[in-house]
Amino acid sequence: MKSRNPMKASLQEYIEAFNAGDAQRVISLFSPEATIEDPVGTPIKRGSEEIAAFYGHATTLGARLELIAPPRGSHSNAATITFKVHVQGPTGPAHIDVTDVMEFNPEGKITSMRAYWGEDDYHTASAA
Repeated sequence: MKSRNPMKASLQEYIEAFNAGDAQRVISLFSPEATIEDPVGTPIKRGSEEIAAFYGHATTLGARLELIAPPRGSHSNAATITFKVHVQGPTGPAHIDVTDVMEFNPEGKITSMRAYWGEDDYHTASAA
């Protein structure tokens, strides 16, 4: 079901576009000056060119995003999604548990994406 909240609807579109392998659709959700920190603690990607390179690569890896809970909004300009990233790891199927926090501008474009996950959030199929 589509949300009436524009931020939540944008996050649902993010999941659908990523799973379709449509980098351009994902990139269109971001403002030209947006930043991505994925995962938090790694170098920040800034602006359209770096975001295009990031998603141009990420959408070709065969990963699939599975929402664990519906997008969550706020009383401000931020919303979150919590999901599993299903990947083919070096030893077989695996997933990464992730929560993304995204901030939006008044036009509804993502201005900041911060992905929260660490080493202990990576699970192989045998350990999942």
